[in-house]
Amino acid sequence: MVSNDLPPKPDSHIADTAPVPPPAEKLAVHAAGTQPLDAAHPPLPDALSWQRTGFRIVVVFGIGLVVCALAYLVVAIPGTWFPSANTAAWTADGLQLARGTGRVIGDELVVTAPDATGMTIVSATTDVRSTDYPEIAWIAIDVPAGAEVSLLWQTDYAPAAVNSVPLRVDSGRVMPVRMRGHAKWIGRIKGLALAVRHPLPQPMRVRGVVAKSMGAAEVLGDRGREWLAFEGWTGTSINTVTGGADIQDLPLPALLAAATVLACALAMALQHWRPGYFGVRFGFVLIGAFLAGWLILDVRWTWNLVRQAAATVEQYGGRTMRERILSDADGQLYEFIEKTRTILPATPVRIFVVSDAHYLRGRAAYHLYPNNVYFQAVSNTMPPASQLKPGDWLLAYQRRGVQYDAALQRLRWDDNQTIAAELKLVDRGGALFVIR
Repeated sequence: MVSNDLPPKPDSHIADTAPVPPPAEKLAVHAAGTQPLDAAHPPLPDALSWQRTGFRIVVVFGIGLVVCALAYLVVAIPGTWFPSANTAAWTADGLQLARGTGRVIGDELVVTAPDATGMTIVSATTDVRSTDYPEIAWIAIDVPAGAEVSLLWQTDYAPAAVNSVPLRVDSGRVMPVRMRGHAKWIGRIKGLALAVRHPLPQPMRVRGVVAKSMGAAEVLGDRGREWLAFEGWTGTSINTVTGGADIQDLPLPALLAAATVLACALAMALQHWRPGYFGVRFGFVLIGAFLAGWLILDVRWTWNLVRQAAATVEQYGGRTMRERILSDADGQLYEFIEKTRTILPATPVRIFVVSDAHYLRGRAAYHLYPNNVYFQAVSNTMPPASQLKPGDWLLAYQRRGVQYDAALQRLRWDDNQTIAAELKLVDRGGALFVIR
């Protein structure tokens, strides 16, 4: 017997309003109390993730730095990267002054004057293979501007011939010269010489000559010494500190800037290939790469500051104020000003200060206050004779072109301007006059 009773029909109202269970992944996200991750804009990481992110940024920056350094070596190294020959050097005590006047003082050959023809020649006896040494560097400073400077050498191939190549001078220093490929740089080099044709307004100091094998280790060592060379405080240190040697083949800021750009490009490629690789927004990666380069420059600046502090303590520590001034760069000028003050009237006077160096003009004016001091802060010009009046004073310190006729008691300078004056003091490259 079949029952006609049907099972009870479910309540349609209850069925329509029953909640639909969310997907499992949404439940997991809800339980964690977070939002779904967006690979393009991830949230800020926690402390452990920050360490991992920072490490990856440093690695990318390091790769950029290494690649830039290798690219520089490809351009800078003229031959093999790992030569068998070592650097050869000849110091001042091994040099001969073939033409000119001078002597060895400490570790320098100090040349005080050229010969009668205006020529100075410093030589060294050598015996090295030309193929082993593609670069020659004379270590000479205070080379006069406008001088004709040359490298001379002799070979066993043609011992009677003296070969030469011009050398470049920058800021009074002789620049290294590449000899690889020169037609006469052959055989064994039996002698090297530095020739300078020019008067010497101040002594020229020669510390030696270096024959460089120009391998990768030597080139990197040279750059490292340039970057870490001590840079003492100067009159412009308040504006900028370049860092390292005055003349650098590859300035460290330029290398770090190139490495930062390359690191950012590598990071952008990684971010494209592996979204979320750094775990932070890409802007943080760019900032991190920039800060990595900045930190390296800051460490070098701090190291230079530590050495400057030690040098300052050594120069000024435990001394009186006068002793500190005398030990400074303008100490000789200060001694001259002290003698000047004993001659000047007790009441302030009008005094004109002239010098070839703008630094010395400004310092002399400072030491002469509260007198009414006139000086040109920028241009190296003498005051017109028409502006000078009887009773005015003129202080000339290391200023060329100022001449005094003691018999006529007349002062003469640029453009043959003359005026009656009395010489009151002459000492240490300075002279003091009173206008009559």
